[in-house]
Amino acid sequence: MKKNTDRKEFDEYIQAISMEIDQAQVKLVSAANVQMLLHYWKIGHFILFNQKQLGWGSKFIERTSEALRKLHPEKKGYSPRNLKYMRQFAKLYPTGIVEQLIRADQELEKPTLEKVLSVTDILNEYTFGQEAPAQIQTTNNEENIITQELPAQMGGVCKALATITQHPIPQIENCFICSPVSQINWASHIALLDSKLPLGSRYWYMKQSVEFGWSSAILKIQIERNLFQRQIESRKVNNFTATLPKPQSDLANYLLKDPYIFDLAGVKERADERDIEEQLVGHVTKYLLEMGNSFAFVARQKHFQIGDSDFYADLILYNIKLHAFVVVELKATPFKPEYAGQLNFYINVVDDKLRGENDNKTIGLLLCKGKDEILAQYALSGYNQPIGVSDYQLSKAIPENLKSALPTIEEVEEELTQLLENKAGEL
Repeated sequence: MKKNTDRKEFDEYIQAISMEIDQAQVKLVSAANVQMLLHYWKIGHFILFNQKQLGWGSKFIERTSEALRKLHPEKKGYSPRNLKYMRQFAKLYPTGIVEQLIRADQELEKPTLEKVLSVTDILNEYTFGQEAPAQIQTTNNEENIITQELPAQMGGVCKALATITQHPIPQIENCFICSPVSQINWASHIALLDSKLPLGSRYWYMKQSVEFGWSSAILKIQIERNLFQRQIESRKVNNFTATLPKPQSDLANYLLKDPYIFDLAGVKERADERDIEEQLVGHVTKYLLEMGNSFAFVARQKHFQIGDSDFYADLILYNIKLHAFVVVELKATPFKPEYAGQLNFYINVVDDKLRGENDNKTIGLLLCKGKDEILAQYALSGYNQPIGVSDYQLSKAIPENLKSALPTIEEVEEELTQLLENKAGEL
């Protein structure tokens, strides 16, 4: 008996060490990424400084790359293309802007649509190659803060940077390390640099990449599909403010997109609701990518017997952030007022049949092939249940080589199982 006990204790001991090794590896990789970004940021400033001070022309980058590769043939990452990205990286993120992004993080600890719009609007006033506007300038307004960040000689990089900004070296480096700029990988930064997005939009995509663990490939897709515009800037039709308490109403409004873009292989533009439902469930990982990582799949065509009648809800999800079931109704036609009535019915049923005492109010999401916003808003004003109305679009399937970046069906099911077990334990 003692041997079994010893074996169990030993297994637990090994498991604990194994978890520590895994956690340490993640931290090491993360730390290495931060240090590489800091290194690239410094080199970018050094290039900017010398180009301005010495007036070196367009061949300067190529000469620099050639010289570095001769001195350090074993080192990668110093091609002319990458050096140009480093210069652009430094130009877009001078110390004053890095400090402002840290403050933006503090403002958006609990994001709402209004807060995100306010912060990104201020940041967007800073455009490519220009100084930050007066309301967010944080360093001395000298001739050009961008090209004064680093020194004329590489050996004196940190000393000159400290002299110019009047901050000690550890403070300068810690500022960069603590900023959202240091939290995504270099490939994702290149995607943002290529996008030419204004600062506020870039900042938002950085935060989304960190929160949802996007790869650079997924980030490119979200940028190409204008996720910021669809989630933040679009005019959303819902009655959340009237039917949900704060802060749930703010969060629900923030998470809603318009339009949704679904990757459905082989679905025609005029597909009916059933075809679309089957594709969404068959490609659940792609569907959840668009809905957001906080959604878990619950059921499709969920059967409810009400009285002597049978009813089938199109899709039921659970949103972990909102702690609420979300009933999704799909329509292959433009919005009609009676659609809201049907969805309101299903919300009432889910509230009664599935909702637990620790769940918030069930939310309805009506996805249509177009809508008259005024008509939809009038239709929603008569209901006490929270309902949102969005358009959806069908697009080409996500390439095969990106599937590894998405959660598998098994992972989604495991997450949902764990969630339901936790909920059962609370009841």
